[in-house]
Amino acid sequence: MLPPRVVLGTAYYPEYLPRAVGDRIATDLDLMAAAGITAIRVGESVWSTWEPRDGVFDLEWILPVLDAAGERGIDVVLGTPTYAVPPWLQRAHPEIAAERPTGERVPWGIRQEVDFGQPAFRFHAERVIRRIVGRHRDHPAVIGYQVDNEPGVLLAHNSAAFSAFVARLRATYGDVDALNEAWGLTYWSHRLSDWSELWRPDGNSTPSYDLAWRRFQAERTTEFIGWQAELVRELRRPQQFVTTCLAYDRPAVADVPLTSRLDVAAGNIYVDVQDGLERPARPSRLEVGWIGRSVAELYLAADRVQGSRGEPFLVTETNATSIGGSHQNRPPYDGQLRQLAWGFVSRGARMVEYWHWHSIHHGAETFWGGILGHDLQPGRVYDEIAVIGDELARAGSSIVGLRPDVDVAVVWSVESEWALQFQPPLAHPGGAPDRSSYRMIVNAFYTGILDAGLRPGVLPIERLGNDPAALAAQYPTLVVTALYIASDQQLELLADYARAGGHLILGPRTAYADPDARPRPEPAPPRLSKAAGLHYQEYENLHDDLPVTGLPGHATRWAETLLIDDADPLAWYHHPGGSQRPIITTKRWGEGRVTYVGTVPDPVLAAALHRTSGVWSGLPEAVTALSAVNGVGERLWFVHNWSGEAVVVEAPGEMVDVLGGGLVGRVELGAWDVRVLREGAA
Repeated sequence: MLPPRVVLGTAYYPEYLPRAVGDRIATDLDLMAAAGITAIRVGESVWSTWEPRDGVFDLEWILPVLDAAGERGIDVVLGTPTYAVPPWLQRAHPEIAAERPTGERVPWGIRQEVDFGQPAFRFHAERVIRRIVGRHRDHPAVIGYQVDNEPGVLLAHNSAAFSAFVARLRATYGDVDALNEAWGLTYWSHRLSDWSELWRPDGNSTPSYDLAWRRFQAERTTEFIGWQAELVRELRRPQQFVTTCLAYDRPAVADVPLTSRLDVAAGNIYVDVQDGLERPARPSRLEVGWIGRSVAELYLAADRVQGSRGEPFLVTETNATSIGGSHQNRPPYDGQLRQLAWGFVSRGARMVEYWHWHSIHHGAETFWGGILGHDLQPGRVYDEIAVIGDELARAGSSIVGLRPDVDVAVVWSVESEWALQFQPPLAHPGGAPDRSSYRMIVNAFYTGILDAGLRPGVLPIERLGNDPAALAAQYPTLVVTALYIASDQQLELLADYARAGGHLILGPRTAYADPDARPRPEPAPPRLSKAAGLHYQEYENLHDDLPVTGLPGHATRWAETLLIDDADPLAWYHHPGGSQRPIITTKRWGEGRVTYVGTVPDPVLAAALHRTSGVWSGLPEAVTALSAVNGVGERLWFVHNWSGEAVVVEAPGEMVDVLGGGLVGRVELGAWDVRVLREGAA
């Protein structure tokens, strides 16, 4: 369904331009073609343009764009506009407004303000989707569809949604006594005698309730996107794909079930550039946010999209220049856009698409910079993207269908992230709960893999499978940290993975609660204590980073008081109360090994967990070398210099320069540079 090349694309909205600018379609698409841009995304944000009044459609306005793109060999991804509802619809049907909290309507004037389960919304959404796709499916430039945009932005508290939630609980638990037991509702006299007594989620303090509510909301989002995808599949031409662009931090998104309803996974990955791409990362860059703040977060974000389906994926949005608002002006240094593009490709991206072609002259995103600025003239950013377009074209089919090599995979659990947002284990310096605890912990371990010179990956817990020997063969080392929510079967599989020869690295809060978010009434880490050779009863927050002995680095933010049964201690820390306590242990388990880490390791300690080195030895701190295998079995290496100083590294063997040709043994990298190399003879 996807073109037989890696696509360089951009979102294109000529309808946003002031009228005084005139018709720029030919000019813009000529510039795109000259820069090697081979795809555009159009139409997903302007329902009021497609349908200016109820039942009055203008389906022809986009034709000049489609025609001009087709004439230049530029493919088109056509969007359905359901995330940006027109004023006439919300005026005619005020009941479609989402509520957050119950009874308080989300104010109009942003986007995604609707409860997409409302019948009136579904009626009008289906009508506009059918009209758009039915009219333009046969245009030869249209290769696929993006339904909606960044779904799952809010948790709708509308009465209809709550009623459906109660119905789901009744189907799951059968009666209120079972729910009382599962959620522990005797506590604080919350015990129910009838389903009608279940309170609204607004004031909820019960962790099990919150987890069930988040699951339900994510299922609603999956159903909505799946519903749209099926509508489009009914109408599309064969070989046209269907996707949506996910922002993976949205509160009502579970990516694995959602992307299973699509043809290809696609994500929006934004990165804070300039010193945000320095390696090693500055301490201030270890905090996480909606935008990636380090090289490790860049790769982690890409690996999450790849992990959703375990397949090549699309980057549907990434920043061309400053992004995030009028007060966040950090354009990339020379070379950094090229680094980012090849970084995405190295993880399996089949498309790298910029948000957006031209900076917008009105609205909330006025200063989310485009490839062209407000003056609409090509400049430094355009020139660098043209370099990327030329390089992608030269690399050709050799970079299609890449599957990243993984030395160490990190298991990702969306449900654990939800649970640790509700009851965070970590605190901010002032003592407030850190709602990003899950991502902070996982990012710390992922960073260590990259810093050790190894090749990281992300494995969603839904894709663990049920064959521990096959899992150990595919992933020699698994990092399972902050896996707060897990079933008994999943934990047994992890123990059997180690028994079958895998190296299981466990981190804080793993296995602590069951699928209803109840702490298990057994020694921690529950179900894994015997395999780990230890248990613990106490844990605490650390105010200061504490040095460890036995391994380099520091324990940060969290410490579990590990009680050794038959594990071998690897590292200790000096407790402020006056004792030396083990903090990292290891134990043989069957044919494999279980390593336990009872803290959030700093980057040095996180890297020290991996006693094997990568294929490329002796890399400078600023350099990463990651590899992937293409569709014909060739291994490609992507070697990045994440610094402003030139470096030289020795390849582990003779390689071919994919972009420049010729054999390479000594790899020279300029400031903010990347080389793409292929193993084997020329």
